[in-house]
Amino acid sequence: MKKIALFCAGLLVTSAAVAGTPEEDAVLAPVQAFFAGLSARDAAAMKAPFLPGGSMVLMRNGKPGQMTIEQFAERVSKPGTTKIEEKIHDPLIRIDNDLAVVWAPFDFYVDGKVDHCGTDLFNMVKKDGTWMIAGIADTGKKECR
Repeated sequence: MKKIALFCAGLLVTSAAVAGTPEEDAVLAPVQAFFAGLSARDAAAMKAPFLPGGSMVLMRNGKPGQMTIEQFAERVSKPGTTKIEEKIHDPLIRIDNDLAVVWAPFDFYVDGKVDHCGTDLFNMVKKDGTWMIAGIADTGKKECR
């Protein structure tokens, strides 16, 4: 019975996160701005929603790859002919004062087809009344749905 109650509680939290309170929408705004910059391969747009010096940890094959947002933006913003896009779904958002996290499954598309998937974890901070990304960690795997 405890497992069922915990499962149901988790569904309620997820449903509330999807519904989007104004504060949850504000937390997600820089995440969506980052993804828009990523799709456009625009380094400045990718860096804009980040705290300066923000970092990324990309878990691949059980090994962490670490870089700054500046390094990541430089790597991704190189001209390319492929269309890239990352989409999250069912975000779980937790907010405590000026600190928040966004935990969400994602699919990464190359030319409209899923290339890899996993889970994104965004560490968020509110600076001068605006939510910003302090860091991202993600998992990445090729075996998707």
